[in-house]
Amino acid sequence: MKPTSVRIAGITIHNFKNVIEGSLSFENTRKDYRASITGLYGQNGSGKTALIDALELLNHALCGSTIPEKFAAYINVDSDVATFLYNFVVKTPEETSTVSYQFSIRSVSDTSGRNVDSIQPAGQRKRVCIFNELLKCPILSDKTIRIGKLVDTDTTELFLPKPKKLLLVGNNKETDMNLQVAKKLSSAQSRSFVFSRELLDAVRRTLKQSANSEPELSFYASLLESLVNFGNHELFVINTTNSGLISLNAQPLVFKFGAENLGAIGSMMIPLNEPALIPQKAKDVVIKVIKTMNVILKQIIPGLTIHIKDLGTQVLENGEKGSRIQLMSHKNSREIPFNYESEGIKKIVSILQLLIVVYNQSSITVAIDELDSGVFEYLLGELLSIISERGKGQLIFTSHNLRPLETLDRGFIAFTTTNPQNRYTRMTNVKDNNNLRDFYFRDIMLGEQDMELYDHTNNADIALAFREAGEYCGS
Repeated sequence: MKPTSVRIAGITIHNFKNVIEGSLSFENTRKDYRASITGLYGQNGSGKTALIDALELLNHALCGSTIPEKFAAYINVDSDVATFLYNFVVKTPEETSTVSYQFSIRSVSDTSGRNVDSIQPAGQRKRVCIFNELLKCPILSDKTIRIGKLVDTDTTELFLPKPKKLLLVGNNKETDMNLQVAKKLSSAQSRSFVFSRELLDAVRRTLKQSANSEPELSFYASLLESLVNFGNHELFVINTTNSGLISLNAQPLVFKFGAENLGAIGSMMIPLNEPALIPQKAKDVVIKVIKTMNVILKQIIPGLTIHIKDLGTQVLENGEKGSRIQLMSHKNSREIPFNYESEGIKKIVSILQLLIVVYNQSSITVAIDELDSGVFEYLLGELLSIISERGKGQLIFTSHNLRPLETLDRGFIAFTTTNPQNRYTRMTNVKDNNNLRDFYFRDIMLGEQDMELYDHTNNADIALAFREAGEYCGS
């Protein structure tokens, strides 16, 4: 496959959590940067985490994996269906294509017999059903190139349009029957059909059997492969579970790197309050990840490096050789267990390798909820400023810390509103010499934007509520 760069250009969300309607472009229209940064700000409960959750949902769909049942509870309480639209820009050395992927989810009863130990009766357990998938891309023809439907599953047939179905998977009855079964199975297993292994394999077989490598088929197959590769290897979504693990004395490491003899992608959790027993291959990965991070870590936290203390080998349950390790920190000629470092340092370490990749690679998207959690605000601002000015990849984050509003180009910043039917917006009428942080504070007080950004509270009412609550406590 040709070298390809995929970037999320924008998202639209309907009836998901507290977002009845929300659209947000991830492109900076003010200035052409290599990096794509989107920082989302707003008060608590205004739709910031919903954006990150929608990107996590996309990750599951593109990977063809089972969508976690938690998403069944994320559908807005006043609706039975949530719908998502994602826009992509796919670049190869020869061309740039705009692709969109839309689908809906609903909550259905899980009668599969899974989770038999659940306290909920089988009829009350819920799972996600993904349906009405629609993939659009440039449609090639002899005279024009237009954006149109490539795969539309909103039909009792396999998918529409029929000419594209014939081109992608052929006209073999056995193949068609197998894919019909796969479509029903994907629905029953809470998976995407468009990005299922069965459909992708059918397209690959058709392409391989194509006598002249039909250009239109090659183009569509390449776009599908690019999105699949993006979901499996280049899209990372870090939610607040990371911070939760840190609070439970576990160090998450999320990473992506490649080398001649050693390449890896994924995440790992290392216990901190006791030595960890991990496979030898995993130990080699951790050493590689830490070596990469230390190059940056000692610059942003002067003098600090981390390393693995090898406590010996032990045979694993599967008979393979394992290593007992402990994560250590080294600073000012002293070595202490990493467990005793602050949660802020642990948070930085958990995501630092991904920030390195965002800085250096164009086809990488990292979405982080509450990026500022535990991180010193000045350091946060400087890191984001460096990535935005010199980086190559895409970073989407939510934050409560307002320091980045002073260090990032305002085209990188978006805000939530108080209107659930128009959740996301960007500030208007901001001049180049305005301090965006001060401008945001002023709008909170005066409400100068077209959309209200803050649902005001009353200090007197809050004080009264504290006093009333104290009476319940017997204070």
